[in-house]
Amino acid sequence: MIYSLSGKLVHTESDLAVIECAGVGYACSNISTLQQIAGKSEVKLYTHLAVKEDAVELFGFATKEELKSFRMLISVSGVGPKAGLAILSACTPSQFALAVATGDSKAFTKIKGIGTKIAQRIVLELKDKVAKENTISVRGNAAQGFAAVPSGAVEEAVTALVVLGYTEGEAMSVISKLDPNLSVEELIKKALIGLAKF
Repeated sequence: MIYSLSGKLVHTESDLAVIECAGVGYACSNISTLQQIAGKSEVKLYTHLAVKEDAVELFGFATKEELKSFRMLISVSGVGPKAGLAILSACTPSQFALAVATGDSKAFTKIKGIGTKIAQRIVLELKDKVAKENTISVRGNAAQGFAAVPSGAVEEAVTALVVLGYTEGEAMSVISKLDPNLSVEELIKKALIGLAKF
């Protein structure tokens, strides 16, 4: 398994970059990463190697978060590497995680090639994974003076705020002052207003 590549960016095309490492040029597919590495001579990409009956393809990502999001996406039945790359070209890993955490399947249907059924399947199959990835540290901080994270809308709202880059403490302190019976979307909106005053 090739975990990452560090080397000289020797060639780019519309959907791939060639990284030369120790005299070997590795072709890595990914449109969104090309925008992040454009103009650089030395680059590092985190990679995913896809092996099929008729092809071996290497996908390169500028960050570990992009790679993790891509692997989550292609684990969904019906979502292949092309669809995964299309989604990550249209949104950041944080935006992707927020859409999944809040059940916003419509965010994915706006992306070319992603239909309603696939978008709903992405949310359904990844909601628990995304929540687990982003709330472990929230629960871990409960012992440091924060109340344990409740289930339901409040937990989803905290998860979404953590995905957006706020600390668990900031998210918990604002959410705890809100009505827990509000919807996830309302909790997030009100929490963001409160966090803007910090």
